[in-house]
Amino acid sequence: MKKRSTIGLAVVSMLALSIGAYAYWTNSGTGTGSAATGTTAGITVNQTSVVSGLYPGSPAQALSGNFDNGNAGPIHVASVTGTVTSTGAVGCSPADFVVSGSPAANVQEVPSGTGVGSWSGLSVAMTNTAANQDACKNATLTISYTSA
Repeated sequence: MKKRSTIGLAVVSMLALSIGAYAYWTNSGTGTGSAATGTTAGITVNQTSVVSGLYPGSPAQALSGNFDNGNAGPIHVASVTGTVTSTGAVGCSPADFVVSGSPAANVQEVPSGTGVGSWSGLSVAMTNTAANQDACKNATLTISYTSA
């Protein structure tokens, strides 16, 4: 009988040890991490329309174009405006010309790339003043564009 008790005790001990191998503690915890956003570079507004033959009081001519977006992703463009900043001719003033239709229509998410997207809705005209505007003959206008 003593042998059986010893064997029975050994089996119970082994069983207890094997059950203990599957036990574990539980706990909870907290932690933090971080993430960062990047920044964007400005985009370039391009004029692709050709304007020629302006004269005092002439009809306005349409302006349109696209964009160069060097960013890794798309950029939302809400508006494009334009202003005549130079005429290249002595005695001819940017005030002799008007860009109208601001902000330009047809703006959108501009994808990354060169010559992408499109804008339109602006026009340029030469005003007809009471003064002599001969200095504006053969002038080459510089129109500066701004996007927002």
